[in-house]
Amino acid sequence: MRRTLFADEHDQFRSSVRSFVAKEIVPSFLDWERAGIVPREVFTAAGAHGFLGMAAPTEHGGGGVEDFRFNLILGEELAYAGTGGAGLGLTLHNDICLPYFLSLATDEQKARWLPGICSGELITAVAMTEPAIGSDLAAMATTALRDGDHYVVNGAKTFITNGINADLVITAVKTDPSQRHRGMSLMVLERGMEGFDRGRNLDKVGLHSQDTAELFLSDVHVPVANLLGEEGRGFVHLVHNLPQERLSIAAAGVAAAEAALGWTLDYVKERIAFGQPVGSFQNSRFELATLRTEIDIARVFVDRCVQALDAGELTAEEAAEAKWWCTELQKRTVDRCLQLHGGYGYMLEYPIARAYLDARITTIYGGTTEIMKEIVGRSLGV
Repeated sequence: MRRTLFADEHDQFRSSVRSFVAKEIVPSFLDWERAGIVPREVFTAAGAHGFLGMAAPTEHGGGGVEDFRFNLILGEELAYAGTGGAGLGLTLHNDICLPYFLSLATDEQKARWLPGICSGELITAVAMTEPAIGSDLAAMATTALRDGDHYVVNGAKTFITNGINADLVITAVKTDPSQRHRGMSLMVLERGMEGFDRGRNLDKVGLHSQDTAELFLSDVHVPVANLLGEEGRGFVHLVHNLPQERLSIAAAGVAAAEAALGWTLDYVKERIAFGQPVGSFQNSRFELATLRTEIDIARVFVDRCVQALDAGELTAEEAAEAKWWCTELQKRTVDRCLQLHGGYGYMLEYPIARAYLDARITTIYGGTTEIMKEIVGRSLGV
């Protein structure tokens, strides 16, 4: 189905991104999968090509264009190339972390951090989840108690994407432990702060080239100047940015499903069984037709959500719908596509096998499918 979402400048941007991914990421991707991390040079290379900080002001080295379609294109091309693990750090940097700096940072903070964020010299992460809590953020135990011109931060975070590479970590803390949501604040912890330590690079089921870490915070003295937004309004700030985060995950899910379908179509046209291509059997055609239809329908909804986001109209409920539906679509698509590959689909040398492993987390991170349905359900008045 022809998409009407993009203009000429978006098509040109896509061509540049596709070339970048083919030259800078694909050749080394499997090495990074084995290493469990991408080199920092991937970020600086992306920054040099203008693929980071597209929405940041030009005076700070950004693209000066608040248009999520550019973010969408970057995420899609990374997925189409089968490099979702390596690409997740870039999309997290652009889609999830940057909006906090743009909407909450003071002029001094923007001048201090945005140039490095846009160039890729300062890699970002956001730390919400703790070992004992997942979706219930108000139950977090990490504290930041005011002591003069510093906060003293103690606690631990886990499952932090970009956790090893990150230089700036937007960290959710309790500045008033006696409160739940109203006691939460956000502050930026920086690489090299005394007492800020990283644990191991976690060994995950999938997304192997994406560094995911534990963070340990022991009497970390964080300057008050690193408070992001208002003290006590951290939960409000997080909720404000969640729709874009969830839309980013939804868009990646649709693109990953599209990639899986493409690889499978190529395979079933060439693979011969009982004297004919696997794709020519009625069951194969029906399975492929179902996937083609579901992907097309999901993409239309995601594209509409992108337009709503750019217009400032995307609701939390719409983002939740997109997130749960598209990630569940991704999961069942790669499962069906792996089945059509037969035994070869279980071999990690085939991209469909890696896509199968990578897909499992997407219905969990950014808010589980169950939480997304709860958000939508509450809006229905039931």
